[in-house]
Amino acid sequence: MDGVTSGGRKAVRRGTEGQRCPVARGEDGVWRLSGHDSARAALRAGGTVQAGLGIETVEKLPASFRRPVLYRDGAEHREHRRQTARYFTPRRVSEHYRELMIRVADQQLARLREAGRAQLSDLSFELAVQVAAAVIGLAGDRPGLAGRLERFFPDKFEEASFTSLPGLRFLLRRNAAWRRLYFADVRPALRARRRQRRDDLLSHLLAEGCSDGEILGECVTFAAAGMITTREFVNVAAWHLFCDDALRAQYVAADESGRLAVLQEILRLEPVVAALHRRTTAPLTVPGADGAEVTVPAGELVEIRVPEANTDPGTFGPEACRLRPAPGADRYTDGPGLSFGDGPHKCPGAHVALQETDIFLTRLLAEPGVRMAAEPTVRFKENLGSYEVRGLIVALDGAGRSRREGDGK
Repeated sequence: MDGVTSGGRKAVRRGTEGQRCPVARGEDGVWRLSGHDSARAALRAGGTVQAGLGIETVEKLPASFRRPVLYRDGAEHREHRRQTARYFTPRRVSEHYRELMIRVADQQLARLREAGRAQLSDLSFELAVQVAAAVIGLAGDRPGLAGRLERFFPDKFEEASFTSLPGLRFLLRRNAAWRRLYFADVRPALRARRRQRRDDLLSHLLAEGCSDGEILGECVTFAAAGMITTREFVNVAAWHLFCDDALRAQYVAADESGRLAVLQEILRLEPVVAALHRRTTAPLTVPGADGAEVTVPAGELVEIRVPEANTDPGTFGPEACRLRPAPGADRYTDGPGLSFGDGPHKCPGAHVALQETDIFLTRLLAEPGVRMAAEPTVRFKENLGSYEVRGLIVALDGAGRSRREGDGK
């Protein structure tokens, strides 16, 4: 079977198309890297530290408080990643979480069959929450966990402050969210681990001597990475598959390796996180235009533009902005580009996200009469640098309680 050349991106931010200068310093002083080679070099380089993602708030914490791994750099960060890498290997993901993914996916599809139609964002959110909770070591089936986690990610982040009404409201809401998650989910899990350790992230953090507050911070960080991004990826991948019969046929007919290849290609075009930020602590030299090198001075803010880097024609060819699934079960040469980041802060949960997405979508598309009843809308959450796909309604022809009642059954 020949490879399918499919449509282009769906979650496109206005004003970003056509930006092809690999390295440019904006009027705001931010260095923006849009070339694949320059962006990858910056992510892999030493002499930078994490920036963005609310790091300003984290920096206000007492020096004795251990920062979540997302906000650490250098030797301490590398050692933490080395010790926890075993929780995210492809083999462990398959052996420890596959059955959970299948069970949760089947539960969500049972909801769909019962109702006849559903918001895909609701189904995928429950999937993402329960899988992320299991990886961390929380009980994902505790009532209300999804809502407690979602409160950490409002549409707009205000600066926490006692001197302004919006800042005070944000501070109070955020503190309430921390308390709810801690008392309902984290504290019970820690009590269980103190009685008997398990082979999970919570037990590892306890063994390292982390306080309850430090562990709570890690839980929120890992939950955000596993919950927000996977939810959106499931939605955008399904959108592509419902809109493209040839792509869907290729995905359904492929083995697992081939299906994952299709998902990686979708993710290359539709990275959930559009911008990654670093602060240089030493001069940073990256490839520029026409083979020249550009040096970013120390102390500068660097923004890696992931959608532009992932569609760089110099790396991905002249049709870089179109889906180009490989034929059959062949894996893609380029994978998802920089959609999972690169270098020391590369997302450790890549295998988790891809596998749970594939398990859910494979089962969804196998449902008799499944169709997209309404196309979604996309909006962009600049505070997280991500898109949000909402309103994609999936329906099953002939299913649902209302249909059965209408038939007199």
